[in-house]
Order: sequence, then structure tokens, then C-alpha cells
Amino acid sequence: MKTEIIAQLNKFRSKDKVATIPHIVSERIQRSVAAFHQSLPGYAPTPLANLPNLASWLGFENLWIKDEALRLDLKAYKVLGASYAVARVLAQKLGLDGPSITFTELLSQASKFHDITFVTATDGNHGRAVAWAAHELGCRAVVYMPQGSAEVRLEAVRELGADATTIDGNYDDAVRLAAKHARERGWILLQDSSWKGYEEIPIYIMQGYATLLTEAFEQLGAQRPTHLFVQTGGGSLAAGLLAFLCHTLGAERPFFTVVESMQADCYFRSANTGNGRPVIVSGDLDTIMAGLACGEPSAIGWEILKAHADAFAACSDEVTRRGMRLLGNPLNGDDRVISGESGAVTAGLVFALRNNPKYKRMAQVLRLTNASKVLLFSTEGDTDPENYRKMVW
Repeated sequence: MKTEIIAQLNKFRSKDKVATIPHIVSERIQRSVAAFHQSLPGYAPTPLANLPNLASWLGFENLWIKDEALRLDLKAYKVLGASYAVARVLAQKLGLDGPSITFTELLSQASKFHDITFVTATDGNHGRAVAWAAHELGCRAVVYMPQGSAEVRLEAVRELGADATTIDGNYDDAVRLAAKHARERGWILLQDSSWKGYEEIPIYIMQGYATLLTEAFEQLGAQRPTHLFVQTGGGSLAAGLLAFLCHTLGAERPFFTVVESMQADCYFRSANTGNGRPVIVSGDLDTIMAGLACGEPSAIGWEILKAHADAFAACSDEVTRRGMRLLGNPLNGDDRVISGESGAVTAGLVFALRNNPKYKRMAQVLRLTNASKVLLFSTEGDTDPENYRKMVW
């Protein structure tokens, strides 16, 4: 039988629960991020889907999925990070207090932003988020996408007024091109990855993702998950959420597993080294999980995940296909979730861990029991509707 999942505990995990995160999160930052997002036009918390029957079938106490398909009509969570980062950059240019900025305040100054160009690389969702934020505030956006990007995703970025093109290279090549053009043309690079010398804006993006957990905890009320499985490409989402949890809950935080595509498992491979240095995965990164097809770990993301993640896992494409079908065709009484290729991999993973005897030992390593309360994030909806139908049908 083909191996669909690999997983291991994090041997680098620090005993210091907040060693690397003070500059990422604080109470003020969490409040300001939530207030900023609430000021966005059309803002509403995305649903927290409840799947009690699937949870029972898998032998869990609870299973919840944060459904990002309805995020501001963009079908993905990425706008949370991009909009907040754009706002912080523009606030700096106006000499305003960044953490307290609102969308309404910036919109009143939009006439001053027409000569500003944001540039980014994307598989689709992040670029669409940057294009949306730039368009709403009167800025220009330039977006580079890797070869093989779906035409529907390219057009979705262009529909928001961005100058979007595909390049002859993979996602990491697109990042390098965006960074090069930012330096040469005076544009502002708005990338959700980080490296030495490029950290401030990626931190803003990571901070923006805190709203996912702010909303989820409010929706959960007094309940708290025991496990989070969070997919990652470049690492900003997983690192941002983990920083939030470490700061907010400390030693009481849930067991946290980072999930990747096997074709772009740079974090899993980095966790397998003896020296703790990040490992780069090169080549085509050929996976249907386009949003996770990143071969170079974020410098900040790796330091946070290396120090605080409990485990790392990587999955084949078949795992996320199964997750898409599972969520799109729920058991009677469970909420339905339309989840795209990068959104459903964690659902496919927990299903396999509890349903396939081959992974029984792995499930035990990840501390899954009948008392587990599992929180997942469907990070995108059907951003490629035709492809979604092919996989689910």
C-alpha cells in the first residue's frame, strides 16, 4: 500500500513556551488586529462548522472546522494577513499609529496612495488578497504566479485590478522575482514569507491571521480544542496561529501539528535534520495543493515552529482529495464545508489517522484519543470550481 502520510514529533521543541514570540504577539496586537478586521467592508466572522457525527465515527469527542470559503467573498483566509499588512505599511507612510489604524481611517486618505505599488508572489489566494486590499485603498498591485497556475485563479486576481502574470518557474522563483522588482522599481514587497533583512511585513501578515483564532475561540465559548492540525506552505499561517496560542494559553495550549504536502515538505525535512537549520525543497513542487507548494521555509516561521510545534506531518495528494470529498459530502446532521485542495488536507489526515489501521501507531504518537477535541482550518473554498467538482464527483 502506498504511503500517504508521514509524521513525527518535533525533537527541537523548546521547554520555554514563549521563547521566540514576544515580538510577534501581544494583547494590544491581538485587539488591534481584531478591531481592524471588523472595520473592513463586508466583514463577518466565518462559520465554525461542527461535525459531531464524523467526530463520533472517528472516535473523537469533538471535531470543528473553521470554514474560510466565505471570507469576504474571496474564498480564502489570506485577506486577513494581506489587509492588515497593507494597512500597517500605509499607516507608516502617513505617520499614524499602526496598531490602532482602521480601514475607515485609511480610506479617507486613499487619494495619497495612487502612486504606491504593492508586489507579491502567489499561487492565487495571497495574490487575490493583496489585489483586493490594494484596490480598496486606491493602490496598484503587481502579482506573479508560478508556472502551471490555474487560469481561473489568475483571472480572479486580474478581476480585482491587479497586473497579474505567470512566470517560467515555481513559487519560490516567483518570490525572488517579486523581491527583485521591488528593489529595482521602488515597489513594496508584500510577501507572506520572510528571510534575513525582510521581516517586518511578514510579521504583520502573521499577526493578521490571529483573527482566525480570535473568532474561533469566541465561537467555541467555554470549549477548548485539545488538538490543532494546521496546514502550511511558507509557514506564516501555522507560525502565526502557534504564536497566538503560546502567548494566550501558554502550557495549556492544544497539541499542535504542522501539515504539508509531501511534494513540498520543507518543514518536515527541516525537522529531520540534526542541526535545526531550514531545508529547501527545489524542483516543480508538483502537488494539487497549490497553496502549500512552497519549498523554502519562512525564516521567522521556522524559528517559531521549530521551537514550539509538537509534531510535523506531510501528506500525499490523495489525502486531500479524500478530505475534500469527506467535507463536501458530510454525514447526516453535520455541517457541509466546501473545501479546496489546500483547505482539506488536515481533514483527510485525521480521517486516515483514525480510520486506517496502518496509521494507528502514528495516531498514538500524535496523542489522538477518544477524548480528543480537534480544530481544523479549511483555508480555502473552491477557488478552482471546475477542478473541485472533478475531485469531489
